[in-house]
Parts: sequence; structure tokens; C-alpha cells
Amino acid sequence: MSGFFSLLPDLLPMIMPSEVQITKASDLEAQRDGKDAAMIRQGAVIGKSDRMCATVLVAKPHCSSAVHHHGEQETIIYAASGKGMEPKRHELSAGDFAFIPPWTEHQEINQTDENVVWILIRSGPEPVVVYLTGWGGDTAKADKP
Repeated sequence: MSGFFSLLPDLLPMIMPSEVQITKASDLEAQRDGKDAAMIRQGAVIGKSDRMCATVLVAKPHCSSAVHHHGEQETIIYAASGKGMEPKRHELSAGDFAFIPPWTEHQEINQTDENVVWILIRSGPEPVVVYLTGWGGDTAKADKP
């Protein structure tokens, strides 16, 4: 009987499919209103899946994030527009992808005169960001953007 229960998570979506959920661009824009931070993280798909989440990162010109990692989460970055840098100076241009393994220290950097927009997909229902005091540094603060 326990074998049947272990199959339930795989069988339920086939028996009772869920609805498609959409996050409109206007919903993302509303999250940006009134924010003057150099890096704006917008929750696109948060808490809707046990296995993944998605955010949009807008990095304003000439800014950088703190050095950080995403704990146990794997991260895929899609560069939607602009030209920025990611894990230890790997340049990403529009259309490029990057994969960041768990616990990998990195930093988002925009050294250009235009906004950089990246789509971030992470393993886990909500994004986890662990800020560090520097490369190889101690934990500065843990945050859920």
C-alpha cells in the first residue's frame, strides 16, 4: 500500500490537471513602481510550484549586487536584454544562458549605460539569496527577494 502512496505525486497531475497560471507584464511593472533600488527583483512565478520559481532581475546602469549564493538551489539565467556580467566576470549578452550550481558564489554586474534584464529560474518554490561579506566571506544576511 505504501508503494501506491509514493506514486500519488506523479499520478495526481494526470488525474487532476492544474490550471495554467499567467503573470502579466503589467503585474511585473506594478512591482517596479516606486522602487529606486539599483537592482530590482520582480517575482514572476513564486510559490506556485514545489520545484521551481522565476524572477525578473532589472539591473540599472553602473551597479552591482553583493556577492552571494543561492544555497541548495540551482539557478538558470536567461539574459533578456542588455549586457551584464555574472559568476566571476562571465559576460552575458541578450539571448545568452548561464547555469549556476548550488552554493556557487557570484555577483551580478552592470557596467553599461543601459538596463540589464535577466530572467532567473531556480529550483525551489521561492528564491533564496544568501549574501556574503565578500568572495569566500561569511554570511552577511539571508534574504528572500
